[in-house]
Amino acid sequence: MDSQFLLSLIVGISVGGASGYLGSLMLSRRMALVAGPLGHLTLPGIALALMFGFDVSLGAFPFVIFGIILIWLFEMRTKLPMEALTAVVFASGVAITFLFLPIEQAEAALVGDISRVGFVEAIISVVLAFLLFLVIKKIYSKIVLMNISEELAQSEEIDIKKYNLIYLGCIAMIVALGVKMVGGLLTAALVAIPASAARNLSRNLAQYAFGAMVIGIISSFLGIFFFKLTGFPAGPLIILASTLIFLISIIFRK
Repeated sequence: MDSQFLLSLIVGISVGGASGYLGSLMLSRRMALVAGPLGHLTLPGIALALMFGFDVSLGAFPFVIFGIILIWLFEMRTKLPMEALTAVVFASGVAITFLFLPIEQAEAALVGDISRVGFVEAIISVVLAFLLFLVIKKIYSKIVLMNISEELAQSEEIDIKKYNLIYLGCIAMIVALGVKMVGGLLTAALVAIPASAARNLSRNLAQYAFGAMVIGIISSFLGIFFFKLTGFPAGPLIILASTLIFLISIIFRK
């Protein structure tokens, strides 16, 4: 088996599984689409990475972290909905990007190119995806309780501001890792569609979270496999694979 294809597959499965797992939490909080604007916010970093030849996730991460911190601070200051503040922040990032992004590199920035992942980048991505999974598992029940009632969470002595910041940090990490696979344009679908399909098929919260992770893994595998067969970009194929699974899940909806 081609070593480059194998690296792409390992990274795709790791990031896809973590994305689906986090997506189950984001969908429950009606925040699945927030990953889209945050994905757009990574575009300045992706543009710099492509121009100077370093890893796109490394370029994306500082920009999305900066955006997350701004959103967190704005939310505490204004009490506006998080999705509205996300729109304000990401629009500025997109505007900055198109001032200097070379047009010949726009495709890689918008839809990703996992075929270029190197060995060191693959190891870092897999380790970060695994650590991200552990963090999400640790905070999952607390975030779910906060979704139900912040007053109830406070009565259980949960520090809402702290866990919101950790939660937003997890979103930032998955967006930064996801741009390697699907670019800055499709990151919302990477977390939203597997979770939506899992919700159709699950009977309880445990099945929902596990199912979203498994569907994320399967979608990534299928997308990268068909990229190898057809030569079409892997990012859109991953999203189309998860969309197909979602359509099938409607038929078997619990």
